[in-house]
This record gives sequence, C-alpha cells and structure tokens, in this order.
Amino acid sequence: MQLYNKLSAEERAKLIDEAGKQRLTLSFYAYAKILDPKKFRDELFIAWNALDALGRIYVANEGINAQMSIPADQFEEFRETLEVYDFMKGIRLNVAVEQDDHSFLKLTIKVRHKIVADGLIDETFDVTNKGIHVKAQEFNELLENPNTIVVDFRNHYESEVGHFQGAITPDVETFRESLPIINEQLQDFKEDKNLLMYCTGGIRCEKASAYFKHQGFKNVFQLEGGIIEYARQIKEEAIPSKFIGKNFVFDNRLGERITDDIIAQCHQCGKPCDNHTNCANDACHLLFIQCDDCKAVMENCCSSKCLETIHLPEEEQVKLRRGLQVGNKVFRKGKSEDLKFKHSGDLPEQALAKVNSKNIRKKTRVKKVLVGKAEHYFTKSKIAQFLVEKEISVGDKILISGPTTGEQELILTEIFANGKSCETGKKGDQITFETPFRIRLSDKLYKILD
Repeated sequence: MQLYNKLSAEERAKLIDEAGKQRLTLSFYAYAKILDPKKFRDELFIAWNALDALGRIYVANEGINAQMSIPADQFEEFRETLEVYDFMKGIRLNVAVEQDDHSFLKLTIKVRHKIVADGLIDETFDVTNKGIHVKAQEFNELLENPNTIVVDFRNHYESEVGHFQGAITPDVETFRESLPIINEQLQDFKEDKNLLMYCTGGIRCEKASAYFKHQGFKNVFQLEGGIIEYARQIKEEAIPSKFIGKNFVFDNRLGERITDDIIAQCHQCGKPCDNHTNCANDACHLLFIQCDDCKAVMENCCSSKCLETIHLPEEEQVKLRRGLQVGNKVFRKGKSEDLKFKHSGDLPEQALAKVNSKNIRKKTRVKKVLVGKAEHYFTKSKIAQFLVEKEISVGDKILISGPTTGEQELILTEIFANGKSCETGKKGDQITFETPFRIRLSDKLYKILD
C-alpha cells in the first residue's frame, strides 16, 4: 500500500490545475498522548491521500501539528477523518486568510520526538497548566492595558514583516532560543504584569504559557488560535486590527496579508517590501525579502556570488554543491552579510508604505485559461521554455504564475515554436520567448481573456 508521495511537486501542481477545484489551506494542532505515532502516521496518510489532502504534518507521542491544503468540497469528509480520534473531536481548524491552490504540493507526515522543537523537558513542569486563552477583542483590550507586556514567540524573519503593536520581538532563529531570553528579560515583572503572548497558530504558546507559569509568572494569557484566528475574527466581527503587516506562513505562499501596511524593506535595495523568497541558487536557498526590481536584476538571487553560480553550466553547479547539504534540506533563516537592509529584534511599528495592486504576492483577479507549463529557463539569454497545451499567439496577454515567481503579466511580442519563429504555438509545441525574470519548473502559463 502506498504510504509515500509518488508525484513530484510539478506533477501535483498540474493535476490541481486540471481538476479546477478550489482548495483550502488550513492548520491545526492537538496535544495528546499517542502511544504508537508510527501507526497513527500511517493511518492518517491512508485516509488523507484518498481525499487528495496535501501538507506538512508532524506527529509525536505528545500530539499532532499540521499545516494542510485540502479540496474545499472534501472539507466535511476531511473533518470526519479527524473525529475518528477522541482527542480531535471538535478540533478548531484555522483556515487561512488568503487561499492558494498550490500552498502545498506534497503530503508529508513525519514522526518526530516533539511536534514543536521547544528544547523543554516536559517532565519538569505541568504542561497542562496553560495560560488563559483570549479571543481577538479581549486580546486588543489587554494590549491597551498599560500593565501588559506582549511577546511575539515567532522567529526574526516572521516578526519582521508583521507583528502586534508594542510587542517584544526577540531576535531569534528558533522557538527554543526565545524561551530563556524572554524569561531573563522579564524577571522583574512576574508578579504584577500581564504576560500576553502570541504566535502564528497558537501551538507555540500552548507550551510557552505553561513554561512561564512554571517560572513564576502569575498572569499569563495567550491568543487563542494565534494570528490566523485573530485575522478571521477581526474580519468577521469588524474589530480594529492591532496587528500590522503580514503573517508569515510555512507553505509556498510564505505570507498572508492581515493589513495593507508594509513595515519591512527589500533586503537588497531598501525599498518598502515584505515579499519573502528563497535564493535561486540551489546550494543556498537563503530566505530573504526581495522587491520586484531586485528580483529582475538579481534573478531571484541573494548575492552576486549566487547570481554568478546560477549562470554556470549545471555540471559545474553540481560539482560546487558536492558534499554540501543542498536542495529541500536547506532553509537558511534569512541572515547574511549580503543583506544590507535586514532588520530584526527592535522593529518599527509605523508603515513604510501601503500595499498596491501590483504586489507580487497579491492574486491577480483576471479571467484566464491554462495554456502551458514551464520546462526550462535559459539563464544567460533570459529565455523561457514552455510546453503548450492550448493555442497561444503573438499579441496575446499572458500570466506566468508560480509559488516563487508570484504572478507576472506580459504581452507576447515574439515566440519560437520548436526552434522556429512563428505567430502561433499549438498543442504539443515547445515554445520559447524572452522574460525579464527567472522561470521555475513549477510555473504555469495562462492566457488572459478579455
């Protein structure tokens, strides 16, 4: 029986596009005693694979932590697969503010020692003695209380693009780093201050709130459902947002907008920007913020060295990567001397700019039809190659879309089919044309309809 992925991300993306069904991105977690995580993992894979559910899920003896994409019309069937287990009956599913059918392109369920790497020895304190859960309105009220200290329990690259007003934003790369730092920083406020904490979906605060109560903090509160649930509540209940900017997420979207404030800068030129990307050099994959202009000039690279590397023949790039940990195993956390405008720790609370309709991550609301998929990108000549599935002609307005590329519009002024100049590319043709930006194999080619 199949208990692993057999399709590549590109093959899965094509199937999703062909299905034409809306998908929902959601997340959930639950702490519970799971005696056999491996058996639990296999049961989930069988059930979710049958529903075409995708995502990144961690299971352990202590519970489950999941970020997923599921077909919208299978939502109730998916919930039923959870309610088979007593500890997930009635579980809250945090549905994303912004949806993207390609947020996840594989179903990966891993057995881990813990569902969140917190570095804590759970046996040394009562993990069930958690802080008080508060919803959006109460959270806002506590924020306005001068007796409150609010702490962001996310990492520097998350808080840089969005955070709550007045929050302490530790300059850390992992959750486990933040716990002793915050504990030491707030030693003098254990008795008389409200300790208000938040994270992306709530799971980090579940453990952190119990830890800080064990450390002697008397008044501990946590945002129920994290920023994701807060965003839903302020929208549905017309509550003013105390969060500014973007909520970083760990899927192909890399962020969902909560307010139109841009509080970060392009790490290369300093322009207001909050679009994360990963360096195009397969031996780097540095996570950083890059504006459209720098993306075009630097071809999605974080440095001149990486730009030079991607223009080398593939054989030479492979030689340079030999012996290094590369590919999907690389996720450098956004700190490099090459990033001249990187900020972390003490962050601004005033917007540097407001988002506009040309934002690369903002979905283009146009009528379109899928006409092809990316096959290759010739970096030196800046030529993209696509396999045509439906007819496309010179003069057509096109949209190239992908998890890293974002959404880019062009008008075709010249195309080549199977190496020869032509006016129209037909089904089965390999067409090439020039693009001012790098193309990825996961990119799709659409024709924009009038």
